[in-house]
Amino acid sequence: MSKNVNIAEFKNRVSEFLALVEQGDEVIVCRRNVPLARVQPIRKPGYEKPRHSVVGCMKGSVQIHGDLTEPCIPEENWEMLK
Repeated sequence: MSKNVNIAEFKNRVSEFLALVEQGDEVIVCRRNVPLARVQPIRKPGYEKPRHSVVGCMKGSVQIHGDLTEPCIPEENWEMLK
């Protein structure tokens, strides 16, 4: 979970926000409500994020227009490639 705070509030309550970070939360520091920095926990040595992938998870997200085996340029322009 992340919490957005402006710089002044972060400066005044830095200990509270660092306690949240220790618990695993994320604090996003903003200037005039525009995100500026992210404070997040540092991973402990030896900890690796699990690598999970799902085959076919992007199925249906790509549209192919035309024939992929067809040349991109007309054959009459191939001479310029020599």
